[in-house]
Amino acid sequence: MKSSFLLKKRDFSLQVILLLIASMTMLLTGALLFPIGAGKLPYYEKGLYGLLLFIFALQIIILGETPLGRMKKSKILLFLGTLVAATGIITCFIPDLLGEIPRFTLFLCFGPGGLFLLLHMIFSPEKLRTWMRYGGIFRHLVLACGSVYSFSVLMGSLLWNPRTLSLPLTALGALFYGIALLYLALVLHKIHGTYPESREMREAPGDLTPDQTMLFVTGIFMILLGVLLVPVSFGMLPFSGSAQLGLLMVIFAVQMLAFGNTPLGAFPRSWLMLFLGLFFGALGIISCIIPGILVKLLTILVGGLNILGGSLMLGKLCLPLLERKKSPRTPLPGILVKLYITQLIMNLLSILFGTSMFCSQLLPGHIIGVILTANGVALLYLLFLLLRIEKMKNSGTECS
Repeated sequence: MKSSFLLKKRDFSLQVILLLIASMTMLLTGALLFPIGAGKLPYYEKGLYGLLLFIFALQIIILGETPLGRMKKSKILLFLGTLVAATGIITCFIPDLLGEIPRFTLFLCFGPGGLFLLLHMIFSPEKLRTWMRYGGIFRHLVLACGSVYSFSVLMGSLLWNPRTLSLPLTALGALFYGIALLYLALVLHKIHGTYPESREMREAPGDLTPDQTMLFVTGIFMILLGVLLVPVSFGMLPFSGSAQLGLLMVIFAVQMLAFGNTPLGAFPRSWLMLFLGLFFGALGIISCIIPGILVKLLTILVGGLNILGGSLMLGKLCLPLLERKKSPRTPLPGILVKLYITQLIMNLLSILFGTSMFCSQLLPGHIIGVILTANGVALLYLLFLLLRIEKMKNSGTECS
């Protein structure tokens, strides 16, 4: 009975998934600030800043949700979201490299952004008055949105002046903000289930589909990590390995929650996948905030998943070749050959990276940086090939 429940299909929208990740981030931050304030745990503030910026970036790129409201997905919005994501990634990896830029960017997103959204909800004829007229679950939407926007303004004031509240009160504020985000996620899930058209409007296609967007973001992550590891390996820059692993786990979590994609392959979006995704996300969030506490565990997890996932995918790639040897050979279209070679290279790089995490002396740091950069470039090239194949299918052109 329990196993059947875990494997039962569940369907949360992308908006709800990202709100769940944001809620868990604030809830864990609030809970951890109490032992941090008591001096029982170390605290990596820039890791939290970088993680929050990365979550904001995902909302911008995937959903078109910005601190100035929802915008139509476009190349300009993709560029701005990528810039915010890159700022968050660098902030996590390299302490103080960007100075006060991350804190000021977060202040703009939380403070003025939250105030703008609150005022827009109150005065827009399509929101507060309409929702109150509809009644029922939409009255909860008013309360949930109002709470989230109000606590967002509070977080912005704390970013502007950390002495606004004592640390215990700041922790309570983060906890209440996390509860408000969770409340909004549950309300939206109910609305999307009752009115599916509201979900379709939120997930309207742009230049990239949501899963293609995550492929793009992961490619950018790998390239930045690889490039930064080169000067880090020569002692030219400080580096937070804990936040690097944590952010990678958050990326894993989003892919699992939103698309059922894991380093071991794609699986149905079930309750089991939801619980695993939230667990991975929690590990990643804690590792970003508390340096060193989960490094050994996450090194084993990330290294093992890369080796196992790369090996499984290599096996899947080799099976068609064996079948082709037994049957008459027909030439494959050129673009499919490129796709095959790209996937082959990516999985070999994944195995090599995973192995280097278990055997730290196997490869020098700058070589690992080159491997990660190559992996990121391969991911972006894979995305280019997939978009090209999709365009050919839509136009009725044969792959060549």
